[in-house]
Amino acid sequence: MRGESPRNRRGPGRFRTASAAVAAVVLAGTGALAGCTSSDSASSGSSTEAVRPSPRPTPVWDRSPGSIAAVGDSITRGFDACGVLVDCPEVSWSTGTDSGVRSLAYRLLGGPAAEGPPAARLAENSWNLAETGARMADLPDQMARAAQYGPELVTVMVGANDACRRSARQMTPVAAFKASFEESMRLLRADAPKAQVYVSSVPDLKRLWSTGRGNPLGRQVWKLGICATMLGDAQDDSKGAQKRRNMVYDRVVAYNDTLKGVCAKDVRCRYDGGEVFDFRFTGKQLSHWDWFHPSKNGQSRLAEIAYRNVTAAEPPA
Repeated sequence: MRGESPRNRRGPGRFRTASAAVAAVVLAGTGALAGCTSSDSASSGSSTEAVRPSPRPTPVWDRSPGSIAAVGDSITRGFDACGVLVDCPEVSWSTGTDSGVRSLAYRLLGGPAAEGPPAARLAENSWNLAETGARMADLPDQMARAAQYGPELVTVMVGANDACRRSARQMTPVAAFKASFEESMRLLRADAPKAQVYVSSVPDLKRLWSTGRGNPLGRQVWKLGICATMLGDAQDDSKGAQKRRNMVYDRVVAYNDTLKGVCAKDVRCRYDGGEVFDFRFTGKQLSHWDWFHPSKNGQSRLAEIAYRNVTAAEPPA
C-alpha cells in the first residue's frame, strides 16, 4: 500500500455527546421529614431547595466510527486466503469488501442494510496499510501513514512475525516490541489525536501448529520455512522441540501483555481482551494453501470478534 495518497481528512472524529443528566429536586417542607416543625421551616428560610445535576462525561469511545485504517501484517492483508502466496485484501477481517467475510469496515460502514455498504463507500472510507511480513518494528511507519488519512478508527494486528523467526534467539525482545508500539502510538497521536485504536491480540501460534500439523500438505508447506520457530519439524515431539515451541508460546503471551499494557495508557485505545489469542481455529478456518494463515472463514471469525468488541458499550475484560 506504499505510495497511496492520503485524503487529508484530518480533523476530530465523530464523538457523540451524552444527553444531559436528569435534574434532581429535593423537596423539604413542613411535616415532610420526621421531626421537622414549623419553627424548623422558619429558621431554614426556604421550604424547597433545588440541587443542580452533575454533568455526565462525554463518551470517549465511539461505537460507530465512520472511517477505518488498518495496520499490521499478512493476516490483515488476507495472505493465502484466496490463492497461493498472494495477498487478498478484499477478504481482510478489517477492511475487506467480500460479502462472505463481512469485515469490520463492511459491518460498521454498511449501516442496517443487509446487503452491506456499496464498494465505493468502503473504498472512500477505509485504507489497508498492513504489509505481509511486517513486524512490530515496521508499525511506526505504518501508523504515521495511517494518521495522514484522519481515520476515526485504526485497527492493529501485529506480532506473529516477531515470534515467527528462524530460531528462538531471533525473536523480537519484549522491550524492543514495547518501544516500537509506544512509538507507533506517539506518531498516531501527533497527527490524529482523536483517532480510536482497536488492538487485536497475537494469535496463539502453538494452537495453529497443533491444528495444522495433522495435514500432510500443510506439513510439506511448513518445510519451506513458514514460522520455523513454531512449525519447524512439526512432527517432532522431543523435549527440545517442545521447549522451543513453549518459548514461542511464552513470547507471544508477553507480546500480548505488552499490547494490553500500552493500550491501557491511552483513553482512546481498546484491546481485544485476548480473544484472538484464545480463539480455537479449526482446519476450516485455516488457509488450505499453508494451513497457518486464516482462510476466508477464519477472516470472517476475526471480523466478528472485532465488531463485537468495537461496538460493545464496555471494553473486553
